[in-house]
Amino acid sequence: MEAFHGTTIVSVRRGSAVAMGGDGQVTLATSLSSRPARKVRRLYHDRILAGFAGATADAFTPVRAIRGQAGKAPGHLVRSAVELAKDWRTDRILRRLEAMLAVADREASLIITGTGDVLEPELGLISIGSGGPYAQAAARALLEHTELLPPDIVKKALTIAGDLCIYTNQSHTIESLA
Repeated sequence: MEAFHGTTIVSVRRGSAVAMGGDGQVTLATSLSSRPARKVRRLYHDRILAGFAGATADAFTPVRAIRGQAGKAPGHLVRSAVELAKDWRTDRILRRLEAMLAVADREASLIITGTGDVLEPELGLISIGSGGPYAQAAARALLEHTELLPPDIVKKALTIAGDLCIYTNQSHTIESLA
């Protein structure tokens, strides 16, 4: 999978409780945007969390698409993700998008890519973007060795990633489903 520069998205689950967070840094070539971005959103009646990495304009398209797919298959995030991945891979315009999407509900945590992949990561731990490996390592250690709740793990993981990755800042958006 291609690593996208300029963002960090991480999602953690314990049972049916799940949290997803992202940093707010926007990098344009060699400069930073002056305003934090909100890269994690609640979708479909607040039942789905979605976070995106990639070119900003490109990333909004799959977010809108998963919202539409969720409406067609209510309560079935996996089915919605598979349909989005098929459309994304085969559609003449969508397949050119440079983005990745992380989605989670109370039952599943998934990564959706433009190459048609729908991945369900081990331990329900998702990380995408340039700071993803740092956030994933921190979140995994906290998940396995503490009793912290998912939103607390996400916050700490994003903070650690922001300390290590130059494309990640300390402006966080964190959403959770309990």
